[in-house]
Amino acid sequence: MKQSVVSRSPDVMGGTPVFTGTRVPVQTLLDYLEGGDTIGEFLAGFPSVGREQVIAFLEDAKDSLIESVA
Repeated sequence: MKQSVVSRSPDVMGGTPVFTGTRVPVQTLLDYLEGGDTIGEFLAGFPSVGREQVIAFLEDAKDSLIESVA
């Protein structure tokens, strides 16, 4: 079974969805990308998040979007 790249717990950041094993909200990645920053710039600012986690999150989001409109 594939481990989720996003987790949510009331004990971590008040239940905000974060990258699993970190305290970095996934919204922060989205804010970076929306602001025109690159994945590399995000990773430089949040070294506790791995590139694999970011790519897996974006792939999961893409798959969810495609499934919701299909």
